[in-house]
Amino acid sequence: MESIYTTPEHEQLREQVARFIAKEVEPHAPAWEEQGFVPREVLRRMGRAGLLGLMYESAYGGAEADALTNLVFAEALSQSTFGGFIITVLVHTDMASPHLHHAGSAAQKDRYLRQVISGESITAVAITEPGAGSDVAGIRTTARREGNEWVLNGTKMFITNGVHANLYFAAAKTGSGKRDMSMFIVEKGTPGFSVGRALKKTGWLSSDTAELVFDNVRVPAENLLGEEGKGFYSVMKNFQTERIALAAMAVGHCQQALRLTLDYVRQRQAFGGLLWDQQTIRQRLSMLDAKTRAARQFMYHCAWRVTQGHDIVQDVSMLKALTGELVNEVVQTCQQFHGGMGYIRETAVERLWRDARVLAIGGGATEVMLEEVAKRY
Repeated sequence: MESIYTTPEHEQLREQVARFIAKEVEPHAPAWEEQGFVPREVLRRMGRAGLLGLMYESAYGGAEADALTNLVFAEALSQSTFGGFIITVLVHTDMASPHLHHAGSAAQKDRYLRQVISGESITAVAITEPGAGSDVAGIRTTARREGNEWVLNGTKMFITNGVHANLYFAAAKTGSGKRDMSMFIVEKGTPGFSVGRALKKTGWLSSDTAELVFDNVRVPAENLLGEEGKGFYSVMKNFQTERIALAAMAVGHCQQALRLTLDYVRQRQAFGGLLWDQQTIRQRLSMLDAKTRAARQFMYHCAWRVTQGHDIVQDVSMLKALTGELVNEVVQTCQQFHGGMGYIRETAVERLWRDARVLAIGGGATEVMLEEVAKRY
C-alpha cells in the first residue's frame, strides 16, 4: 500500500524482512510454538542481516535510522502470522534495548550494544510486577546503595524474553517518592537473580515469558542506567516507541486476518453459493478494512511526528487504544467468518485470534491509554 511517508529504501527494507519471514520464520514457527520460545540462532541471523539495530549508532553496528524506518520494520515484521515471534523481536529492538540506547553511558554502550545489535545478546525489560502493571509508579522492587554496589530485591512478572534473555534492564525504587525509581543493567547469571517460573500464556506461544526474582542481587554501581531517580521518566519516554511498535503489530494482525478471510470466503461454499455472495460478509469485511487503513495512516502520521520532534504522548495513547481494540474486533470477526475452522489450533486465524487479545492489555491497557488522552485535553 503506497504511503506519502515512505521511500523506496523503506520498501526495500520491507521486502528484506518479508524474505526473512518467508524463509526463516513461517516454515519453522509451528515448532517454536510447541517449544515455547524462538531459537536464539534465528535472532542472531536477524542481527547479521542488520535488522536488530536500525535506530542505533553506526559505531556499534547500527543504521542510525529514524522512527519512520523503525515503523516500517515493525510493520513488515508483523506480516508474520506468529505473534510470539514478532513480540520476541520487538521487545528486543523497541522495548528493552532502547533503554541502553537512550540512557547508556559510553562505557555501557561499548560493553553491551554491539552484542545487542548483532543478536548475540538478547534483551528484556523488567518493569511489570505482580501488583504493578500499567501503574508503573506502583512498583515495589527496591535498590539500595552499598558502597560500590546496588542491591536489588523484588519480583517482576510477565517479562517477555524473560527466560532466555542475556541482558535485563530492571526498574527499582531508589527513594521514598512515588516516582523515585532508577533503571539497572542486570546480566543473566548474576548471583541472586533467577527465573522464578516460566509462564504459560493463551497466545504468543513462541514467546518466552517469565516471573523474575531479585534476591539480594548485587550489581556494580556503574550498572545504574541513566540518572539515579529518573527511571520513571525513562520508562515513560520509551513507552512511545513501544506503543507505536505494538500498534504496528495490531495493524499487521488486522491485515493478515483480512487477507486470510477474503481468501476463505471467496472459496467456502455455503447456502448454495459462496460466503462472499452474502451481503453482510462483504460489507463487514469492507468496513473492517476501512478502519484498518485509517488506523494505519494515523500510525504512520504518529511516527512522522516523532521524526519532526513533536511531543505526541496524547496521539500515541490514542493510537495504542484504537489499534488494541480494533485488532480484537477485526480478528474475532474474521475468525467468526471461518466458522468451525476458525477454532482449530492449526489455522492461522485461530492463532491470530489468540495473539491479538493481549494487544489491548500489554504496553498500557486501553483504559489507561484513554485516561492519558483525556488528561491532555
